Amino acid sequence: MGGALVFWVGLAVAGLCVGALFTFKSMSDPTLWRTCSILTLSCCYLMWALTYLAQLHPIIIPKRDDLRLEL
Repeated sequence: MGGALVFWVGLAVAGLCVGALFTFKSMSDPTLWRTCSILTLSCCYLMWALTYLAQLHPIIIPKRDDLRLEL
């Protein structure tokens, strides 16, 4: 479960975006539906990927406060 998961999920989201291009052809306003679905998928993916990668490689290492000093 490393950074490759972000890549594979990104490919799945890209596939869903391509599928959205062909799904909404018969609706009343297909451009609006396609734009909304692609923007939603890409924004949700970016939020998930940034959160996942921030937890995978934190910038600041947590410090433990419950350790006693040995004198």
